Amino acid sequence: MVKKIIKFKDSFVVRRIAIIVMLFGGLLLLSMIMGLSTGSTDTGLKQFVLSLFKKGAFPDSLHNTIIWQIRLPRVLVAALAGATLSLGGLVFQALLRNPLAEPYILGVSGGSAIGAIIGIMFGFSRFPGVGITAFTGSMATLLMIIVMTSGKNILSKDSLILAGVMINAFCSAIIMFLVSITRDSKLHSILFWLMGDFSMTDIKQVQILALVLVPCFIIIFYFSHCMNLMVMGNDMAKTMGVNIRAATLTMILITSFMISATVCQAGLIGFVGLVIPHMLRIVLGPDHRILVPASIFGGGAYMVLCDLLSRILPKHGEMPVGVITAIIGAPLFIILLKRNPK
Repeated sequence: MVKKIIKFKDSFVVRRIAIIVMLFGGLLLLSMIMGLSTGSTDTGLKQFVLSLFKKGAFPDSLHNTIIWQIRLPRVLVAALAGATLSLGGLVFQALLRNPLAEPYILGVSGGSAIGAIIGIMFGFSRFPGVGITAFTGSMATLLMIIVMTSGKNILSKDSLILAGVMINAFCSAIIMFLVSITRDSKLHSILFWLMGDFSMTDIKQVQILALVLVPCFIIIFYFSHCMNLMVMGNDMAKTMGVNIRAATLTMILITSFMISATVCQAGLIGFVGLVIPHMLRIVLGPDHRILVPASIFGGGAYMVLCDLLSRILPKHGEMPVGVITAIIGAPLFIILLKRNPK
């Protein structure tokens, strides 16, 4: 009887995961079509459909260049960045059992930003030069936090949050110092990048980012049941056979690696990892086996739409996507927090 119940529950979860993947995958696909077919030029949905289904409809034309060489890499990077930030927020909220946690809570993004700015100042290429310096900065920051919370306290959510706040403040000071000593020719690009920027993207960078991030997504999904148990408390998780220390360190390292790769490519983008997991948890419930794929596809769709707004709202040029995520995310999170204060 027990085996039948377990099998029923497992099959029910599998069906629910499949439904979530189809629904949120469809939402992501729709948002990507909007991102590819909408912009400041007159290349709209009709041109996109013709270019997609009728090869040679616009041979060597400006329409093909805009859709497939400019918009496509940007849309794909936005989807990957949104998925990473949303999933990172979900992981930190589960590990720290705090709905206010998000990818920047441990200061990892600040360390990545410092490393990336140093790479930009020295003229390194986005990949692999700036990527290496960003990852080095994130790992140095993570090492500092581990040292600060060494011993048993590494599993304490309060010690991790306090260490993250201190490291973030320190990283912000270093970032301002680096910006203040940067030559004028590079100051604008660094400031624009710090607010979130997908404009300097090509298909090779998309391929590298996908190769880095997709395996991380799979690993996080593998730990989704562990997150369910850890949310109920360390004692409960230990009783169910979870190695708390190993699971915590593995997920923190994987998430930090994902965030550093994303920060390297897209800059600092806030509120995605704060709002999307919190909203999905209210709608879908607390099961992380459901929330992980929902965060990946839902966060990706949200970021693609935010990037679309950043391109079409200004009359001339574009605004950093981080401005859009902050304008939407901050009020939305306040509303969610008032409706569900716990």
